[in-house]
Amino acid sequence: MEYEIEPISSEDREEIVEIFNFYVENSFAAFPEKRVPTEFFNVLMEACRGYPAFAARGAGERVLGFAFLRPHHPMPAFSSAAEITIFIHPEYRGRGIGRSLVDRLVDEAKGMGLSSILAGISSRNDGSIAFHRSLGFRECGRFLAIGRKWGESFDVVWMQRML
Repeated sequence: MEYEIEPISSEDREEIVEIFNFYVENSFAAFPEKRVPTEFFNVLMEACRGYPAFAARGAGERVLGFAFLRPHHPMPAFSSAAEITIFIHPEYRGRGIGRSLVDRLVDEAKGMGLSSILAGISSRNDGSIAFHRSLGFRECGRFLAIGRKWGESFDVVWMQRML
């Protein structure tokens, strides 16, 4: 499958929010319980301002997935760590797109002088935990029963990849 990885642009707004909303409605991968409006794109872009943010685009410029880094914490003491967010269109999972996006983010993170990438993942998202583990992330902590979605509690599993 051919695709290009390019910086996210405002033209990706609707497709990115639709991908995110798939996970809102069908999984514990996205934490909201209800669909988010298209304006949520602005929240995502503000969260990663100053950090790399990429979309994988296939034929016809369709967004197949997106990923970005954001600060882990606003205090300068934590400026060498960033958090990752990644979502792949459900029709295109398992095709190496997520791996390509993470590889690109890792390259960018190294160029920024970051030493660590963190991922906070729902304990009910075994696929994401396995995906991150396959990319060199290791579980480094777990907050027990701090999340709740659709009346079900979940842990947040923290994973870390040292660069």
